[in-house]
Amino acid sequence: MFDPKAIDDIASRLTAALPSGLTNLKDDMEKNFRLILQTALGKLDLVTREEFEVQKAVLAKTRSKLEALEQRVANIEQLVLTKEEL
Repeated sequence: MFDPKAIDDIASRLTAALPSGLTNLKDDMEKNFRLILQTALGKLDLVTREEFEVQKAVLAKTRSKLEALEQRVANIEQLVLTKEEL
């Protein structure tokens, strides 16, 4: 679900931000950062970009249909009002 490369990149950047005195711990810290990130992100209720784009398209289609139906109802209401005036 999550891009391992993105997690690796974040873990590497976090490790690079460590003070120079901790260079001997960098490998362990990077592994720990990766594990923490994977665990934290895994607990979140997130969707992939692909799933998001699919739902976005469905919503746009639904909105379009709703607008068309609203227009049809408005037209029907106008016809009813016009007939009542006669």
